[in-house]
Amino acid sequence: MMTERPSRSETTAGADATAKQVPRRLAREPMRWLVLAVPYLWLLLLFFVPFLIVIKISFSLAAIAQPPYTPVFDITEGLAGIVEAVRSFTLDNYLWLTEDVLYLRAYLSSLEIAIVSTGLVLLIGYPIAYGMARSPSAWRLPLVMLIILPFWTSFLIRVYAWIGILKKEGLLNQALLALGVISEPLTILNTNAAVYIGIVYSYLPFMVLPVYASLERLDTTLLEAASDLGCRPIRAFWSITFPLSLPGVVAGCFLVFIPVTGEFIIPDLLGGSETLMIGKTLWSEFFSNRDWPLASAVAVVLLLFLVVPIVLFQNHEVKRAERGD
Repeated sequence: MMTERPSRSETTAGADATAKQVPRRLAREPMRWLVLAVPYLWLLLLFFVPFLIVIKISFSLAAIAQPPYTPVFDITEGLAGIVEAVRSFTLDNYLWLTEDVLYLRAYLSSLEIAIVSTGLVLLIGYPIAYGMARSPSAWRLPLVMLIILPFWTSFLIRVYAWIGILKKEGLLNQALLALGVISEPLTILNTNAAVYIGIVYSYLPFMVLPVYASLERLDTTLLEAASDLGCRPIRAFWSITFPLSLPGVVAGCFLVFIPVTGEFIIPDLLGGSETLMIGKTLWSEFFSNRDWPLASAVAVVLLLFLVVPIVLFQNHEVKRAERGD
């Protein structure tokens, strides 16, 4: 069976149309690169450059001066002055971190509090997100608004409000005494329990929203098919729903775990003197001891502790996705 060959006019028209589309694609390329460059430029200016400054300070020595460290780059001295300043760098601050057990205890305590808090937020936030995703469509937007409503109030004010709730003469103890649950006020404020309560309350939306986004996109026909095949609801949840919602769970855990590790306001206001977290240690070194080089070294090590495992985990997930696991 012979196919009809296109005429010369049709071939010419097709070539002209293709030639017109090429400049359009070329014109769109700069805009595409510009859109990609804006967030990277933002990160470069507001994260990478300040982080380089922090690294530079971490190799300096504390001094009674302004700024409180030496050496300081002096551009007026030219390249020779910069080279001389670099030669004055020292590793004493990083060596001191290995000698003083306080910083190791602060790191480990921060990781412990962050892991436990992330687990509590997941246990509380997942059922909330599941209920939102399974609610009628007309209710979902108001429910999402209720979740993000606390963000309309200052974070500091919300944490201060918990002081009035958790103190001995606060609302919680008064309610428990009125109900006859306790016979005398409980000591909750200035304990680790108060820190966990404040963290769970403050970071709950960061877990609920990504998990809800994953569950809301779930194909419900999979659950119907599992039910038709005799699968019980609990088994269908653990076999279908939860595995498909894992991207939201992982995103929520990252959004909670990373900022909680360096949290300062909640342990400072709700925790006691025995609540040891790296955020409080950084604050003390920067503003009480005025030891900026040591505090910068603590911040650099903390960032490495957080970034390196996350990068390794992401590489593992990418390789697993490529394998089709």
